[in-house]
Amino acid sequence: MKQSKWLISSAVLAMGVTTVAASDPGYDRVAGRAHASRSEIIAPHGMAATSQPLATQIALDILKAGGSAVDAAIAANAALGLMEPTGNGIGGDLFAIVWDAEKKELVGLNASGRSPKAMTLAYFQEHGIDEIPPFGPLPVSVPGAVDGWFQLHGRYGRLAMKDILAPSIAYARNGFPVSEVIAHYFQSNKARIGHYPGFAETYMPDGDVPKKGEMFRNPRLAATYELIADKGRDEFYKGSIAKRIDAYMAEQGGLLAYDDLAAHESEWVTPVSTSYRGWDVYELPPNGQGIAALQILNVLEGYDIATMGFGSAEYMHTFVEAKKLAFEDRAKYYADMDFVEVPVATLISKNYANERRKLIDPNKASKQLPAGDIKLEDGDTIYLTVADAAGNMVSLIQSNYRGMGSGMTPGDLGFVLQDRAELFALDADHANVVAGGKRPFQTIIPAFVMKDGEPLISFGLMGGAMQPQGHAQIIVNMIDFGMNLQEAGDAARINHTGSSQPTGSTMTAGGVVHLESGFEESARKTLEAMGHTLGESNGSFGGYQAIMWDKEQGVYYGASEVRKDGQAAGY
Repeated sequence: MKQSKWLISSAVLAMGVTTVAASDPGYDRVAGRAHASRSEIIAPHGMAATSQPLATQIALDILKAGGSAVDAAIAANAALGLMEPTGNGIGGDLFAIVWDAEKKELVGLNASGRSPKAMTLAYFQEHGIDEIPPFGPLPVSVPGAVDGWFQLHGRYGRLAMKDILAPSIAYARNGFPVSEVIAHYFQSNKARIGHYPGFAETYMPDGDVPKKGEMFRNPRLAATYELIADKGRDEFYKGSIAKRIDAYMAEQGGLLAYDDLAAHESEWVTPVSTSYRGWDVYELPPNGQGIAALQILNVLEGYDIATMGFGSAEYMHTFVEAKKLAFEDRAKYYADMDFVEVPVATLISKNYANERRKLIDPNKASKQLPAGDIKLEDGDTIYLTVADAAGNMVSLIQSNYRGMGSGMTPGDLGFVLQDRAELFALDADHANVVAGGKRPFQTIIPAFVMKDGEPLISFGLMGGAMQPQGHAQIIVNMIDFGMNLQEAGDAARINHTGSSQPTGSTMTAGGVVHLESGFEESARKTLEAMGHTLGESNGSFGGYQAIMWDKEQGVYYGASEVRKDGQAAGY
């Protein structure tokens, strides 16, 4: 059998990439940087950073073949849907921020799906359901990723979709070795959704999910990708794929139907921003949680964070309290803006942050906090980023929610449908209350940084409610603590859990602070003395990728952190 060019070209992809080995024992970690696991990657023509090295290499192949940053991002996303189905896939949603170098503009894409028309509050009330379940047929909403691909491609693509999906189709048919972190998550997903029809046939053809280093093939997904490449996005939403999803969901007692898929369309949106000490940090507006990162940064800007020092109890306390304030607003206000008025401009304003900051006691942890009283009128994930030689940059995040999603694995299509509708509230007075054709609250958020009107950093950090916390910590690490792009992602993180939720639950007893092992014991004890409850390191600290543009030298910097299997590489 003739071997695909996509499988043999990756051996030379490291050529032209600048790397530095941290082998000199005289250096503190890497080049004197205490928090970095390795040096940044530096390259002049293009850069890709994803959570799976083979996906990164595919992105570089696409760039070298003349593809745009968007082409490469779609190719990498397709590869991750195959190689890291524990965090994403075409059964899920997508968000992106794109820097268009020719037009000098930053644009956003909300490619999240809506709830089925039959998914109403009355349905759950009539069936005596108090909470939307996390798995099974009920939490499935329309998957928006494929339409997201074609929206991005129609505006910024250069290569044919057949060429973009060809690498993933080849790997799906010929196989790829499963990497370590992904193998671990395969096991946990098998335990909770492995019993649903179609899952074992797709992901356990030999009786178990693949283990680290095992070659895995998904010919079903290869065939689905081929249909999409040949016939376009309508094949997924109106053609044979949509009909098979419809039939499967009807068999399982689900609410998602053919008409819901056929009615789907993505939305181009304008990113929103705040300035943090001279950097303009951009996020997408709700139904996602991106503006929570901006709210956290606005509150933190009122403190001398640099003087506090990284890892100090003073800094960690201040950060956690700022997070609590933002998340109370997140729980009350963030929802589909087609259904409710979300006061975005007020929430991310400096004046609002100044008022909210007054609620923070510098010496004591809060146990409960109110959301802001704003008067309204009438009422596991993957992240990747790619940059090309023309200066275009893409910040893209995609997810099934809860790892592999709902467990609903339709027919022989080779992927799992998401369970994003679990995040709806079942409270009629809540902004995020369930309704037919409504987009549920979303956790996945891409980010971008501009400085002096020029693109600076495309970055993201996957991981549920950790994402806005992580975004804020990356920015603080770089600006206040002087870390470089790689170090900012490798440094130990804070994850506060237990805030009020968009599903309607409220914070009790101040929540729990989870700290990675890099923080000193003395700081932990001080936090406890201030009234914080410290929990075990829960492993939910996210996964970070980033690309930074150095305009003066005309080069890209890339970073991929140590918590995932990922790789940043350039040429």
